[in-house]
Amino acid sequence: MNLLVTGVAGFIGSHLAERFLERGDAVVGLDSFDPFYDRSFKEANLATLRNCADLIEGDILDDAALDRAFSIRPVDVVVHLAALAGVRPSLRHPSRYQRVNVEGTARVAEAAARHGVRRLIFASSSSVYGDGAAPVPGAPPSALARPSLETDPADAPLSPYAASKRAGELLLRSLAHARGLDVTALRYFTVYGPRQRPDMAVSSFARAILRGDELTLFGGGAMSRDYTYIADAVDGTQGAVDVAAARGERDAPGEPASFRIYNLGSGRPVPLVALVAALGEALGRAPRVVPAPAPPGEVRATLASIDAARRDLGYAPRTSLDEGIRSFVRWYHR
Repeated sequence: MNLLVTGVAGFIGSHLAERFLERGDAVVGLDSFDPFYDRSFKEANLATLRNCADLIEGDILDDAALDRAFSIRPVDVVVHLAALAGVRPSLRHPSRYQRVNVEGTARVAEAAARHGVRRLIFASSSSVYGDGAAPVPGAPPSALARPSLETDPADAPLSPYAASKRAGELLLRSLAHARGLDVTALRYFTVYGPRQRPDMAVSSFARAILRGDELTLFGGGAMSRDYTYIADAVDGTQGAVDVAAARGERDAPGEPASFRIYNLGSGRPVPLVALVAALGEALGRAPRVVPAPAPPGEVRATLASIDAARRDLGYAPRTSLDEGIRSFVRWYHR
């Protein structure tokens, strides 16, 4: 199989490219090396890919760069991961997030159609649900009403980042029908593990704990997340790619366009205070925590229903939080 992976030098993209290369697939990778964080992190992510993948430095807003990526070899499936990430930064730069995450997605889809590629996997986010999995009134802060379902409205995002991901989904739904695409949107739930971005919670908490700095626990530590280990997220993405490719092999002339959404999470809620405790234990240090109100744009809780992904993609997350945190710490101390 021939794949095009946008955002290949990022956290999920580099792990995914390695997985496909290990099993004998061909990978073309595109990345702009956006300066959101230091380029050296992405260069390190590409260390194992340099000699076995075709890598292009280019922007998804640049049609010429996209055409180069699609022209190296016939592409079977596009995995579109490239995006500006982060809730709080999006509050400072909403227009840039909309341009990169929405217009950039449109350009990737248009390039796919231009080059005769029907299969596209889109990296969405659990943030599209807003506070849909917020605690039940009167219940303990970490208690969730129910897991978020792919059929939930997802019409009240709390940040420009979340809005851009939901807009990307809606855009691709329309382009699937207008361009005859087969699109699968994957809503990732707080992916963590080796190589994660330095701004993400687990990385920033680890730095604070090791320095002995005070660690701010937003929402008093009661905010809850569905943490997904990177290998499990890659398993789910691989499943989506393989199912999409199998549909391609069965294509008949005039096959109708399609659009699907799947949650990729662990299906287990973890309060922030429990995450910090697990990280402190793995690091062998006692965290110094200070409670603080939740900042604007942050949802109180996330939890994925993963029944649809289990049924259709063979998704079966296996990594416990403690195991995943220990793996992250081993990488962090490398």
